[in-house]
Amino acid sequence: MADPNLVEGYQYPNPPYNPNYQNYGQYAPQTDQTQYYAQRNTPTPDPEPKHPGLVNDSEMEIGPDGRSTELRQTLKERHVNMIGFSLTLGVGLFLSSGKAIFIAGPGLAVIAYLLTGTLMWSAMATMAEMTALFPVKGPTFEFSRRFIDESVGFASAWMLWISYVIVAAAEILAVTEIMRFQVPPDYLRSVGYPDDTVEWSVASVDPAVWVGIVLVIQVVINLLPVRQYGRLEYIFGCIKISFLVALIMINTVLNARKQFHDDRFWTYETPWGFSSANLTVRAASGDDPGVVYTGSLGTFTAFWTAMVTSFFSLMGWDVILLTAPENKDLQREETIKISSRKIALRVILLYALAVFTVGLNVPYTDDSLRNLTLNGITGGQTSVFVLAAIREQVPFLPHFLNGFFVFSACTTGINALYSASRILHAIASLRDFWPQWGWVESIRSRLETTRLGVPMNSVFASWLVGFLAFLSTKPASTEILGQMTAVASTSTLIVYALNCFTFLLFHKELENICAGEKDEDLGINHPGERIHFKRKALKQYPYHSHGQWMRALYGLVFCILMILFQGWRTLVPPISVNDFVASYIAILLFLFLSLVYFFKSRGFNPADWHRRANKFVGLRAVGPVVVDDPDTREPCRFCGMRHRRGHFVLPDQPGSGGRKVKAVLEWIWVWLK
Repeated sequence: MADPNLVEGYQYPNPPYNPNYQNYGQYAPQTDQTQYYAQRNTPTPDPEPKHPGLVNDSEMEIGPDGRSTELRQTLKERHVNMIGFSLTLGVGLFLSSGKAIFIAGPGLAVIAYLLTGTLMWSAMATMAEMTALFPVKGPTFEFSRRFIDESVGFASAWMLWISYVIVAAAEILAVTEIMRFQVPPDYLRSVGYPDDTVEWSVASVDPAVWVGIVLVIQVVINLLPVRQYGRLEYIFGCIKISFLVALIMINTVLNARKQFHDDRFWTYETPWGFSSANLTVRAASGDDPGVVYTGSLGTFTAFWTAMVTSFFSLMGWDVILLTAPENKDLQREETIKISSRKIALRVILLYALAVFTVGLNVPYTDDSLRNLTLNGITGGQTSVFVLAAIREQVPFLPHFLNGFFVFSACTTGINALYSASRILHAIASLRDFWPQWGWVESIRSRLETTRLGVPMNSVFASWLVGFLAFLSTKPASTEILGQMTAVASTSTLIVYALNCFTFLLFHKELENICAGEKDEDLGINHPGERIHFKRKALKQYPYHSHGQWMRALYGLVFCILMILFQGWRTLVPPISVNDFVASYIAILLFLFLSLVYFFKSRGFNPADWHRRANKFVGLRAVGPVVVDDPDTREPCRFCGMRHRRGHFVLPDQPGSGGRKVKAVLEWIWVWLK
């Protein structure tokens, strides 16, 4: 039966994404449709597909000054998905989930994590489809630069870089707070803990020591060749995901044994409940009676505040997209699609289960959960997971948990530095983003340089911002940490909102291409060349997803609401100036950066003001990526079936029971590893 996507009589070209051709904008004609599809889906002898400028060591692109400026394609899908999970699982869940439970109650806290997870899932899906089709450098800002305006992309790029260097520094600050592990003796006595003290003897060590140690670890690991970095991160990610699963099981067992309570759901019953009874916006002090919301208003504001609190715990999924230029499995293993869906399933499910199970062991009114500062984050002694172990009188477990918090913060900081360096390297690759001054051009060219495929100068430049972590020597380090995370959260929300809006434009532009309205812009000479842009009809489209534009619209609206109202408590009189600035300064910074680039590139004459958006022009050098057709690709080595990676396909031949078992095992293994 003829393929309805094929145009009769047309000599079909090789797909743009083909490692046999150095310039993927040039096509080698084929005289037969069948021959075209057979060649397209026949594995090439080159084991590592590569994009132009993203090549192996022996073929590294050398600039005019004799220096390499490109990255290596050596990361595998398993490396990428664990890099994403390792970055996401920092200290946010461990140190902030208790705050969410205290604010909203155990039931609403779980719903808050689930709902905020859908925001992340929606934003990630929109960015992932664009990146899977065109795996460019810096995709988290490149598409907004191309489809909205260059000034928007410029601001997005620097906002995201600022966000990640802040996260890297904040994780180091978190380490210094975690090292000050000391549970108040009064609390231990009130819950009947068998030991008189639960503390670390290193709590008296100068925080600057820990800052220095973690800074060295961050930079050393990030200077490794990316393949070795990926292998380390795969180990770190496996440790983290195993720990989180174990933590869920431990809290389930502690609750199930009912040693100190008659009912397993005692935290959901009177005098507590599914949700908190009220929301304390400002605590009473002196003659100030404070501000407390009750009733429906209290429940709604508490739920919204819990969602804002949970967002920082969920940040970091977009690192998967940043790895695209260093990934060699984009065509065969469909890394972007698989990794983005894996992290959505893992994070949303495991985070919700972790908050739910620990919420069964600690009531939301627990005194140690009380932290009414808007943006403050304290150490492990206030972690709801540590409190659950103490309330259930499990010896040694609080110390072990606090130790893992240190490990988690360190590894997340390492990943944040990786993300920041790749964003800075991508920015350095865009000369229009930099003033045309000699000394600035010298800095830009050095940031663009790579050694062994690693942008070492970009790593060092991003790493230097981590010295902000020496602020931990200040008495108010907990508030500084919280304010830093507020800036990072708002910056990330702005970038996500822009990418959701970008996808709506991207989706419309694909429809225009398929309708033949962009042939001249893209250099399309025949209708058959539009086949690679058919997101619904083409089996080889790299990221099929139904209702994607609806998710983009949902993510856009949700992000805007979060940006505008995530700092609403700062507006309750008397206004907290520091917290207000931390909550909203990212908006002003984005507007400032956008206007700076706008006037730099277009001047101050309104007659010269026009939108600059290249859209798909020039992108054909790196895409569109065309994955192997499941009907003609090589059979799976394990189950023997022809299928796209991650798809569940069972053989229907008689006597194929063994192959069916293998097909099930193969599908499970793909989504677990």
